[in-house]
Amino acid sequence: MKQSRPIVLYVVSEDWVFLGHRLPIAYAARDAGFDVHVATQVTDKAETIRRAGFTLHPIPYQRGTRSIFSVLATIRALRQLERSLAPAIVHHSSLQASVYGSLAASGSGRRQINALTGLGYAYTSQNPDARLLRRLLTPLLRFFLNRKESITLVENPDDRAQIEQFGIAPDRIAMILGAGVDTRRFQPLPEPEGPITVGFAGRLLTDKGIRALVAAHRLLAGRGLDIRLLIAGAVDPSNPASVSEDEAASWNHEPGITWLGQIDDIKDLWARSHIATLPSHREGLPVSLMEAAACGRPLIATDAPGCREITIADRTGLLVPVENPAALADAIATLAASRELRLRYGHAGRAFVVEHLSAEVVGKAIVELYRRHMAH
Repeated sequence: MKQSRPIVLYVVSEDWVFLGHRLPIAYAARDAGFDVHVATQVTDKAETIRRAGFTLHPIPYQRGTRSIFSVLATIRALRQLERSLAPAIVHHSSLQASVYGSLAASGSGRRQINALTGLGYAYTSQNPDARLLRRLLTPLLRFFLNRKESITLVENPDDRAQIEQFGIAPDRIAMILGAGVDTRRFQPLPEPEGPITVGFAGRLLTDKGIRALVAAHRLLAGRGLDIRLLIAGAVDPSNPASVSEDEAASWNHEPGITWLGQIDDIKDLWARSHIATLPSHREGLPVSLMEAAACGRPLIATDAPGCREITIADRTGLLVPVENPAALADAIATLAASRELRLRYGHAGRAFVVEHLSAEVVGKAIVELYRRHMAH
């Protein structure tokens, strides 16, 4: 009798998040002999996931919800799905998914990978709501993530140290840099013609440094520098740190700034940009910077967890302090003035991604982690 393939179930908030952040490791799992299933809130990407050869399970999932009924609906759907599938591994993608999935799997003994791709609003914001959420979440994480069936996956050393401070045992934590970049799809691009252009890709959150970036561009304009800013990304009403639609739209009225909204192919942004930036407060390992580096773009980022793992000072780019528009403007001006420096950083960034962050490298590490966890 032909033995069935072990199932790996990815639990992700929305279908576009899976495609944007988990596709390389899902391909690696499929190619290693796993039967890949995806449980997520479906928007308009269902057929894309199915065409990739994965089994899709639509579930109710609302990011940032405060409704206990919504939370319970997600947990109930996951519990029922896992009972019917009996997956060998359940891979939760994000802090929220890890909490929901751990609750859903309670008592089942099911092996889980709890991927904390950054620690999110609860651990980056200092407002009262976030502080309260931290006090509630931390003991919950300590309980769930220390169970023998759980492995917590982080993407950078700072997050590992933070998780250990929560009281998670070191032997229950694994670290793999990033989620993999398709370096065949993201190839080095020539610099575009025209004025120096800076590209930003990400959700429009204060925590991503978007307001600091707009402020830096205003400073550059005040110096008389003709530097363009392209902003690719959407507002996120479910996140309290999001800018409003009106504020984002207002940037289009400022000389040199273009808000593109959500774009279908991020390569188009890097083809139009000379420089990539993400002045974030904290990341896991930012996909936008990894893909930009694979395209040969020099990087400017904050000296913050996750960002400094890919933006290596004076090697792949420049680092600036968090929420410091003046320093960010200076860094942009430095790279704008030196094509030689842009090309040197871009070449080094591409080499770093190929060696350490490619889909092949990360996919192999993920599959090895799955197999080790299944063996215990």
